[in-house]
Amino acid sequence: MDSQLLIICLLTAAINLIGTLAYAARIAGVRTGRIAMSFALFNILVLVSRTSNSFLGPFLAKRIETRIASGGGEALYGDFQMVLGSASLAVALGIVLVPTGQRLFVRAIGHFKQHRSTVRMILHSASPEGLRSIREAAAPPRLGQLRELAKPRGVGWGVLAANCLAQALITVGVIASLYAGYLNPEYRVTASQLSAVINGVATILLFALIDPQLSVMTDDVVDGRVSEPLFRRTIVWISFSRLAGTLLAQVLFLPAAQLVAAIANHV
Repeated sequence: MDSQLLIICLLTAAINLIGTLAYAARIAGVRTGRIAMSFALFNILVLVSRTSNSFLGPFLAKRIETRIASGGGEALYGDFQMVLGSASLAVALGIVLVPTGQRLFVRAIGHFKQHRSTVRMILHSASPEGLRSIREAAAPPRLGQLRELAKPRGVGWGVLAANCLAQALITVGVIASLYAGYLNPEYRVTASQLSAVINGVATILLFALIDPQLSVMTDDVVDGRVSEPLFRRTIVWISFSRLAGTLLAQVLFLPAAQLVAAIANHV
């Protein structure tokens, strides 16, 4: 792995780690009762994650151009599978870090409540006191929490499947479109622009099917109709479906790229 591919994998991992930990903000909101503030933190992290995903485009495009110029275009498939693999590893790490993330978000909400400044909150996290808080908040998942996953999930398999598909499309969208440009160099620009269509469909799925489910369930927890442990299990199951989506993205990568390459001929 060269330095260019390492940077791409690390950026991909960071994007997916942030997106996975964002769910912990909802748990923190339920625990503190600061639902609106937790939603604000959740939306900030999701926005960073989904926007940063677009920043991968230039790095991946440069990778394609470099490979083609050096006569190593056949190695691109392996390169991009490594990128998708880094996304799966980051999501798995994010699931393990959900308890830690929950504690950190509780402290972040408390800090914001006192100082009312997002900038001060971010600067505080980089201060010695903030770094000490991060160390103190570190906590691995307990074995009992894993056993509780066998209990009711709080969401149906249909919602989990929709989230899995949406996450797969978001993960593979940019990469497949750029690789389609390699497969169909005559319409390389057209193929690369089709990533916006793929990501758009995935975003609609997330905002129309997944986010409303979690929002309604959050209200139910506040009203006492749903228990906090059930809500935590739901978040974990949603995170697992995200992990399944990144794994599905590796399977869909080549068929999606071939489909985009074919569509580019007829747009």
